[in-house]
Amino acid sequence: MDDFERELREAFERRPAPPSLKRRLMEQRRRQRPQGRAFVWQRLAASLALAAVLGGAFAWHRAEERRKGEEARRQVLTALRITNHALNEMNERLVSHDRNDQE
Repeated sequence: MDDFERELREAFERRPAPPSLKRRLMEQRRRQRPQGRAFVWQRLAASLALAAVLGGAFAWHRAEERRKGEEARRQVLTALRITNHALNEMNERLVSHDRNDQE
């Protein structure tokens, strides 16, 4: 157990960073990051494309909801026509039945 503890202490012992580490990291970061106005234009283009997609999706959603509403309206009107026809037939039967009873 003593060897393990010694190895653990050595592993966690603080060591100073090499003097050139910061310079190398900054150079690597500079090489990886896109430079100048091209990066800004790419972000702007991506934002505009995203806005266009979201706007199109919103418009499509509204059109779809309107289509569903119109379909429901057509179904209700069809049901009312069927009901009206059935009521008219029933009225005619009642009238003819009343006539037969009066005679």
